[in-house]
Amino acid sequence: MDDASRVYLVTGGSRGIGADIARWLGKTGATVCLLARSSRALSAIAADVERLGGRCHTLAADVSNPDACARAVHETMDRFGRIDGLVNNAGILEPLASAADTDPDAWAYNIAVNLNGPFYLCRAAIAYLVPNNGRIVNVSSGAAVHAMAAWSAYCTAKAGLTHFTRVLAAEEPALTVVAVRPGVVDTAMQALIRSRAPGVMTSEKTAYFLELKAEGRLEPPAIPARSIAWLALHAPREWSGEFLDYDDPRVMKAAVQRFGDHLE
Repeated sequence: MDDASRVYLVTGGSRGIGADIARWLGKTGATVCLLARSSRALSAIAADVERLGGRCHTLAADVSNPDACARAVHETMDRFGRIDGLVNNAGILEPLASAADTDPDAWAYNIAVNLNGPFYLCRAAIAYLVPNNGRIVNVSSGAAVHAMAAWSAYCTAKAGLTHFTRVLAAEEPALTVVAVRPGVVDTAMQALIRSRAPGVMTSEKTAYFLELKAEGRLEPPAIPARSIAWLALHAPREWSGEFLDYDDPRVMKAAVQRFGDHLE
């Protein structure tokens, strides 16, 4: 089957990496179902996907809600009759506080979005992905393996998501399931870190994140998004269960060959 016949569900699609994943997929002519908490915020992204050659359908849902996740999957199937790939990109960083000072409800909501949401979507989609030997790409983080003070919920959720990827790969041999470290990206999450780091992170870490922006060392969202889109389309079966870097030469080279250097 050519790429233009495929259907992908992408979460967190209203901005940043998720929006650019959708745009790259649109360049292949694929159908993208974009999921975010507000469908209104998705309209501009949907227009871009269609301008680039794809089809786009928007869905409003909070991935922390299992019923909303199930409805999103079922609506995609009802509308398009298949799902070839699921990209679990939606994520939040907060609460930013030491574990001792973190509000329990805020901690639980972070886990609900970053870890439970991908589980809910995978659980709902697996039955539809298996007949197509589909792919699941879970957007993780370097925080999954590096302890970051004041990020206890985020680090824990991303570590769980990365290992959930391995478990799912072991359970579902018909699927290709990978996790991806997207790098340090110029998104709203980085802006939040810069605004909130003073007072909750060490002075050294605060300076590090400020310098990343000031020195132009943050990656544009389109770069990791291109790698993630390629993995959703073409990740080899033998990679299932791996935790991949977005700039892994195996991924980056193939993604550039497939999409080119520019999103437009």
